[in-house]
Amino acid sequence: MTLTAPTCDPATRVTRSLLGYGIVAGPFYVVVSLVQALARPGFDLTRHEWSLLATGPSGWIQTVNLVLSGLMVVAGAAGIRRTGLKWGPVLLAGYGIGLVGAGFFTADPAGGFPAGTPAGRATSVSWHAMLHLVAGGIGFLCLISACFVLARTVLPWFSRITGVVFSASFAGIASGAGTVALNLAFTAAVVLASVWLSVVSLRLYRGEAR
Repeated sequence: MTLTAPTCDPATRVTRSLLGYGIVAGPFYVVVSLVQALARPGFDLTRHEWSLLATGPSGWIQTVNLVLSGLMVVAGAAGIRRTGLKWGPVLLAGYGIGLVGAGFFTADPAGGFPAGTPAGRATSVSWHAMLHLVAGGIGFLCLISACFVLARTVLPWFSRITGVVFSASFAGIASGAGTVALNLAFTAAVVLASVWLSVVSLRLYRGEAR
């Protein structure tokens, strides 16, 4: 008896390949960011946002991380689109483009990081830091919207919970309060959203809508 491996048509292979990028995009971004956060002197997870990792001599690593992660999100969104869903993947692509933009336009050093930066808040914002905030903000709003739109079809409760948690944490961090609790809450929300994107992509990769 001869066993043959299951095959699929070329279009399905392309779709699954694109969805594969959606599966790995979130973990890739989180792992690379956390490794840097733990390795770079002076970086404090309780006080500093991951965007600050793009500053200083080693900042290019986080820049590349943002750009590659964003491109993988866009590829994953294209895969989700090919499964027949419409607006959810468009919004996810907007999130990916926002990550790419946030990578190209870096934040300003702040809060004592990198070493030698004054500990207080900056009195002015550079043009590239302003564009970083705009790109990131638009991307995050697209992500939140994608959670609620995809909740109609894929993982309804998980999608809605992710959207609510990310909305609340984003509002908190955008308020500029800068507390330890808000910073950690936003970091946790980014991790949750990364897990959500991976799980959604994996379910669709397996052909499961819910």
